[in-house]
Amino acid sequence: MAPLVSILIPAYNSERWIAETIKSALNQTWPNKEIIIVDDGSRDQTLASARRFASKTVAVISQENQGASAARNKALQLCQGDYIQWLDADDLLSSDKIQRQMEAAEKCESKLKLMSCEWGDFLYRPMKARFIPTALWCDLDPLEWLLRKWEGNLHMQTATWLVSRELTSAAGPWDKRLLVDNDGEYFFRVIRSSDGVKFVPGVRVFYRASGPDSVSSIGLSDKKIEAKLLGMKLQIGYLLALEDSDRVRAACVTYLQTWLRNFYPNRPDLMQEAQQLAESLGGQLSLPKASWKYAWIEKLFGFGAAKHTQFYYNCLRSSALRAWDRMMYSFGSDGLPS
Repeated sequence: MAPLVSILIPAYNSERWIAETIKSALNQTWPNKEIIIVDDGSRDQTLASARRFASKTVAVISQENQGASAARNKALQLCQGDYIQWLDADDLLSSDKIQRQMEAAEKCESKLKLMSCEWGDFLYRPMKARFIPTALWCDLDPLEWLLRKWEGNLHMQTATWLVSRELTSAAGPWDKRLLVDNDGEYFFRVIRSSDGVKFVPGVRVFYRASGPDSVSSIGLSDKKIEAKLLGMKLQIGYLLALEDSDRVRAACVTYLQTWLRNFYPNRPDLMQEAQQLAESLGGQLSLPKASWKYAWIEKLFGFGAAKHTQFYYNCLRSSALRAWDRMMYSFGSDGLPS
């Protein structure tokens, strides 16, 4: 019998999209699969929508709201799969995603090889997803993959990965302390435990960009800002444990510099902590500067005012783009391609 693949879907207040996500899981051409949906105390109709799909191969579980990491850990505890496919409740998989990655995995000698693939972001219409190749879209060893990610400020979407049971066990559970970037920290552990990343071209994941109100957005939340620094410190420790070299230390400093604007100017305590960490790595952080669009605001009123202005402008712009795309979506059926 073909290996069992567990498709794990954590969900919270996702009633608008959960049905499409579950359908994309059900439509996978890989024959031996189970789907586990964990509703994390949603206050809308997410649970009722998910329960319409309940069957022998689709389990729907409800728990009190504990956060995304707790929901993922619950799904992981319940699943029986030889391989794990993570899928957020508003994202979509191409129908051959798992099959093509499983075919690649079965050709690998090691069960610790990690499968990845292409991903594109969209708002309402999957057919409009933008697939933009990066330096991570290729076969890489763990250290090179992680260094490229930080050196280029790159990202790989959660659903792109297909993870063996052996590699999942080696990585450990999701960290419930991390309110943001919990996927970044988790897959950092997965990647460092792997024998390398195998990129499968032509396989696609569709990532629904949720805007500034999404769980993954840091915004101006103190709790999320603190969680972000905690996650950064953990990941820097993981990377240094892999290799303590000049390139690794420089990549760590670059990573700190990239995200420093989240702490400045409202959290001088976290700024100081980040600066001390950079100095311990042989580097130095410079104060963030506003982009040219907001430089005049920074000059007149300071970086904090420029940062807030940019944040609220991005919120308004995102809302306008989403409203337009939603209207266009209502006119036609720009659905998920096969």
